[in-house]
Amino acid sequence: MSREAKVERETNETAILVRLSLDESEPCQVETGIAFLDHMLQAFAKHGRFALTVRAKGDLQVDAHHTMEDLGLVLGQALREALRDKSGIERFGSAAVPMDDALARVVIDLSGRPYLGYRVQPHTMEAGGVNVRLFREFFQALVNTGGLTLHIDLLAGEEIHHILEAVFKAFGRALAQAVRVDPRVHGVPSTKGVLG
Repeated sequence: MSREAKVERETNETAILVRLSLDESEPCQVETGIAFLDHMLQAFAKHGRFALTVRAKGDLQVDAHHTMEDLGLVLGQALREALRDKSGIERFGSAAVPMDDALARVVIDLSGRPYLGYRVQPHTMEAGGVNVRLFREFFQALVNTGGLTLHIDLLAGEEIHHILEAVFKAFGRALAQAVRVDPRVHGVPSTKGVLG
């Protein structure tokens, strides 16, 4: 059975649909109204080898905050639902990804316990017309509904596009490792017998 989920969320501020498949690599169709965010999510899906469809409409006339935060909430929920009971998964994943001057490291535990360690301090406050602080909000929302421990560290980098693209590529690769099914794992990979 394919591990996939479709989640929709509609509020007065946003209308978001996410389809995520952990076991397929296509299609990848992302439309958020924020071109730079679309590019980052496409990089995440490509390097994680996930099928991802995102349709988001938000109050961008205000700013990008509601769209990015709510998209994080919906993507995290889709991840949690696609993983089901997490039986047989690797659980942990890590990746260090360079992009020219930038080097990002992402480490994941699909523990069921939400925690974000976000140590990315770029020298500029805007990327592609988006306040870079909103990327932390995106990941915090994803962690909250996805129930994962996520550490994101910028080890080097000056150019903000390179920094964030390295982060999203590393996130995709680390998540791909964590969700991978290992035939040697019987049941849930925890001495407690449960994740969450």
